[in-house]
Formats: sequence, C-alpha cells, structure tokens
Amino acid sequence: MSGELARRHRKVQLVVGLIYLGIPALTLAVSLWTASWTGAVLPAALLLLGALLFTRQRFRPQRWRMTGALFGAIAGVYLTLVPDNFGLLFILLALLVSWWIGAGVGVVLAAYAERTLLVPVDPELAGTPYELAFRLRGLWGTTLVLGSESVSIHTIPRKLRGANPEDLRRSYPFTKVTGVHEVSLTGSERLRFPIPVTAVHTAGPAVILQAGGDDWVLPTNLAPTITQLLQHRVGDAAS
Repeated sequence: MSGELARRHRKVQLVVGLIYLGIPALTLAVSLWTASWTGAVLPAALLLLGALLFTRQRFRPQRWRMTGALFGAIAGVYLTLVPDNFGLLFILLALLVSWWIGAGVGVVLAAYAERTLLVPVDPELAGTPYELAFRLRGLWGTTLVLGSESVSIHTIPRKLRGANPEDLRRSYPFTKVTGVHEVSLTGSERLRFPIPVTAVHTAGPAVILQAGGDDWVLPTNLAPTITQLLQHRVGDAAS
C-alpha cells in the first residue's frame, strides 16, 4: 500500500470507527453523566453492537451509510430523552428533530469516508480487503461489487412486484472468472445480460467480464481502473 493510499486508509478507518464506536461511546458517556446506570443499558448495548459490526463491516463501504444513519438517529433520540425536566411537547418536537439530525450526521460521516476511499479510485485498492462497489452507466439500479473472494452484479427492479431476488443477482468466485477486457461502446450495440436490467445504452468505455459461462458487458467510465482491479483480484485468487 503506497503512502497516499495508506494515508487515505487511516483516515477512512478513523471516520468509520467514529461511526461504529464513537457515536455509541459518546451516547454512553453522556448517559452515565446525566442518568442512572439503568439508563446506560441501551447505549452500552449499542456500543457492543457497534464493535461487532465494525469487525464485520469496516471494509464494506456500502454498509457505512445505513449504519451511520441508524446509529446517529438512535443516539440523537436517546440523548433527547435523557433530560427529564422538559415538557411533553418539547420532548416530542425534540425527538423529531434529533432523529433527522442524528441520522444526517451519521450519513455525512459515512459519505465522507466513502469519498475519501474511492475518489479518486486507486488501482492499489485491489490489494486491500475493501469491498468495492460501482454503479454502472446506463443500467438503472445496477451495481458491480468486487469483494475479497468474488465479484457480483445485482440490480434493483423498477417494479418490485413478482421479482425473484435470485433472478436479480449473479455472483462469481474469482476462480470462475475466465476473462476481463476493456472495450469501447458506440451506443448502438444490443447488449444482453444474464439478469433482467433496465438499460439505456450509451457510448463510452465498458468492461467485458466473462465468468461462470456468462458474458457481461458493463458500461462504466471507470473501465480502465475496474479492469485493473478485477485482473489483480482474479490473479490473486488463481495464485
């Protein structure tokens, strides 16, 4: 890991730690200072949950915003309930405001960590344990996810009725990937996909992914970098 990427990694993990551990710890500290020991049970449980999730999700940017919103909202609401010398109307209004403020703080922290990690996308990220997700150009709600051991493509249908989740996702171990190539699309190609996607074909760079007997053409403006990331992880899996 180069010096610049190592610096970004340290900053990202500091912010992610603040989301998963810092927010619950602050809530616990305020509760112990202003309330009884019994009032600290929920913050203590939130801190334990945060520690557990941190070990599982610290390298999964897709999880950060949801967790940040949830932890921030819980902390905001709980800290609003700690004082007991306010009227009911004030408490109700404060709960509504604190819910959104807390969730907003969590989301902002997560978005900052994600942007620090992925802007710009460094090919050296292939050698890290981070799970990397990229939205695809012209394919509504479709995401390419590069895990530590597999690559997956999943989409969100515009109409959820009757949709089978198994038909909206494909995942391939890197050992099953047989080819990764960078191409340029004119926009006139008739692309077919192993799963049903809502596609608006556009000209530009793309990645061809061949895996498990399926052929994918994945439009993305980050085609050169994603090709390098995929080839690196596929090579590591084969070695």
